[in-house]
Amino acid sequence: MSVVLDVSHVGKSYATYRSNLQRFANWFGASIAPQSEFWANRDVSFQVKQGEAVALIGQNGAGKSTLLKMITGTVRPTVGSITLTGRVSAILELGLGFNPEFTGRQNIYQAGGLMGFSQQELTALMPSIEEFAEIGEFFDQPTRIYSSGMQARLAFALATAKSPDILIVDEVLSVGDSYFQHKSFDRIRQFKAQGASIILVTHGMGDVRALSDRVILLDKGTILKDGKPDEVVDYYNAMIAERENAKLSIEQKRSKNGWSYTEFGNDLAKVEAIDLYHPNGETPIKVARTGEELEIRARIAIRRDLDRLVIGHRIADRTGQVIWGSNTWHTKQIVEKPRSGQVLLSTLRFNCALGPGSYAVSFGLHRDDTHLTEVYHKVDNKIVFDVVNTDYPFFMGTTHLNASFELDLVS
Repeated sequence: MSVVLDVSHVGKSYATYRSNLQRFANWFGASIAPQSEFWANRDVSFQVKQGEAVALIGQNGAGKSTLLKMITGTVRPTVGSITLTGRVSAILELGLGFNPEFTGRQNIYQAGGLMGFSQQELTALMPSIEEFAEIGEFFDQPTRIYSSGMQARLAFALATAKSPDILIVDEVLSVGDSYFQHKSFDRIRQFKAQGASIILVTHGMGDVRALSDRVILLDKGTILKDGKPDEVVDYYNAMIAERENAKLSIEQKRSKNGWSYTEFGNDLAKVEAIDLYHPNGETPIKVARTGEELEIRARIAIRRDLDRLVIGHRIADRTGQVIWGSNTWHTKQIVEKPRSGQVLLSTLRFNCALGPGSYAVSFGLHRDDTHLTEVYHKVDNKIVFDVVNTDYPFFMGTTHLNASFELDLVS
C-alpha cells in the first residue's frame, strides 16, 4: 500500500520573547534568543498508509492536537517535514470555520468553500449533509443557538460529505449523543473499507481498539510507543497507573498466540496462580462450550498488611473489546484488612454466554474501585481460552443471548 502521510522528525516550538519588538524582529531575520521556549512536539516521525486507521492517544498536554494541526497545515512545524497525498478532511475543533451568525446551511457553504468544495458541489451535497446531520429545522437557524452536539453533527456531516483520502477526527465526536456517535463511527468504517486513511484522536479506548489498525502513544510531545492497538492501549493504561502510584515496574510482551501481555503493580499482594476450570474440575481448561458453567480460580498471596483488597476480572475478545468486567468493590465484597502472610482463594463463577472465538481474562488487585489509586498486581490477558458452539443453533457475534423467534402467520 502507498504512503499517504509521511511525518519526518517534526517538532513545534512556542517561544516567549521579552517584548513584541523582539518577536517581530525575529520574523524579519534577526537572531534574538527567546526568553523561554516550549516544545509541544519534538522529533516525531511516522507514516500512514492508504486504508490504514491510526489512533493518536496520550494524556492531556501530550501534543496530540498540535500534531494534528501541523498535519492539516493550520500550524507550521518549527523543524521537520510533513508530506500529504490526496484530499484531507479534518474535524479539529468544534465549530471551526463556522460563523455563529450564519445558519447551518450558510455555514456549509462558507466552511465547505474553505475545505476546497465549489458552490456547485456543496449545492449538490446539501441534501445528504442535511439528512446525515439530522438537526431538523435548526439547519436554517444561526449556529450560535446550537448545542455542542448539534455543532458536532453539522461539522461531521460536512467533513464526511465526500469520502476523503485522509479523514482526521480530533475528539469532536465525544460531545455527541450515543446515537450519532454510533452513526458517525459507522461512516468512518465505511470510508476505511473504501480505502480512506483514518487518523483518530480520542480518549475512548474502546473506539481505539475497534477502529484502529495501529496506535501511536504520545507523551510530552514525543512518540513513546507505536504498535498494535491491544499492546499500546494496555501499556498506556499501565503508564497512567504508574504515574498515579509513583513508579511501578511495567513488563510487556506478546505471547506465541498473538495476545499482548502487560503486567504491573507494587506487589503488596500478588496472584500466584490463576486459571479457568469446569465446576468441580481439577484440571485447567483451554476450550469451553457456549452456555456451560465455568470458574476462574485464583490464589492470592498477601505480602504486606493492607487496608483493603479489591479483586477484579475482565473478559475481552480477540480485538480487545471488553465483553464483561467487574470487581469486588462493585459487588460489595471488599476484603478488609488482609494481613501479611495470608493466602486468599478467589473463585469467579459465570455462565459462558459467549460466541465462538478466542477470549482473554485479565485480573487486577487494587485498593479502591479502579487500579489508578493503588494497584498491587494487574495482568492483562493472563488466561486465553477458546469457545466453541456445539449445543445451540448458529449465531453471530460475541454473545449468546438465548433468544428465540416467535412466528404467527395471520390472514
